Amino acid sequence: MRQLLTIALLIFSNVFMTLAWYGHLKFAEWKWFNKLGLAAVILISWGIALFEYCFQVPANKLGFKGNGGPFSLVELKVLQEVITLLVFTAFTLIVFKNETFRTNHLIGFVFLVLAVYFIFKK
Repeated sequence: MRQLLTIALLIFSNVFMTLAWYGHLKFAEWKWFNKLGLAAVILISWGIALFEYCFQVPANKLGFKGNGGPFSLVELKVLQEVITLLVFTAFTLIVFKNETFRTNHLIGFVFLVLAVYFIFKK
């Protein structure tokens, strides 16, 4: 149960992180948003990132072996990175229609999945 909850929290965290980091690039298409200065855009992104932390911190707390969770610190980090790439890829393909997913991206992701395999291998 803690495994699934940790993964779900990491997914939610990464959705907010991706929106905070890259959403403003899409929001710039809106006239009112485009009139904002850099400081306002940073504050908006920072506000969105707050929700990332609301999911990330509990995910790490629940998932860490030292707190009774199923994952070591290294496993948590690698899991988070793979989830980040999956969420980022989905976000990019759905929100930015002009971006493409190429063969070299797929090959790179396969290597990352192999990294997860080796990290979790006992």
